[in-house]
Amino acid sequence: MGKDKLKRFAAIKTFANVHEPVMGEPFALKGKWRQEVFGNNNPIILELGCGKGEYAVGMGRHFAAQNFIGVDLKGNRIYIGAKEALESNLANVAFLRTRIDFILDYFEEGEVDEIWLTFSDPQPQKARKRLSSPIFTARYKKILKPGGIIHMKTDSDVLFDYTLEQIEEHGHHMLACYPDLYANLPADLDTKTREIFHIKTYYETLFSKRGHVIKYCKFRLKD
Repeated sequence: MGKDKLKRFAAIKTFANVHEPVMGEPFALKGKWRQEVFGNNNPIILELGCGKGEYAVGMGRHFAAQNFIGVDLKGNRIYIGAKEALESNLANVAFLRTRIDFILDYFEEGEVDEIWLTFSDPQPQKARKRLSSPIFTARYKKILKPGGIIHMKTDSDVLFDYTLEQIEEHGHHMLACYPDLYANLPADLDTKTREIFHIKTYYETLFSKRGHVIKYCKFRLKD
């Protein structure tokens, strides 16, 4: 392991906005994120597989009346977003270092308002490991409030088409679908949504330069 990674792993242990659960032990913040971390009753939005946390940090800058939590296992990436959030005094941005498989251990029923899946691994050979597979959406349903929303932004045709198939097959409610996001955005789109769409992750910037088409959908899980 490189020295830089070791330094980052050590650094995030000192960051007040990074939370690293101990496997097998009860998580003290479950059901208490608003009170104990953010000190308010504002909506909680998760960025799952957040990487460097570009979306969590970007949305935190734009929307002070909402709370954002980036979730990822890779501490050397979380370090970048967490450091930026601290330096920018973004008290509404936090990070959780863990596997998304265990998300039910860290959030109470109905504690989350929205979920973002930003440039998730398309898992071309393992559909069940995709973050929009039934295994994961069943978990999301437990932590999302009634009517909670899931957003997906990706360059992957495989992941996007699979997600659309899952929405139709399981009777979820499609709220918006843009197979070519930046070509399809309507002129009358509300300001908040337009600002969110123009936050770009490292991977989106990389893929866009390669000519990949960026796709987006928003849906609500079936009751």
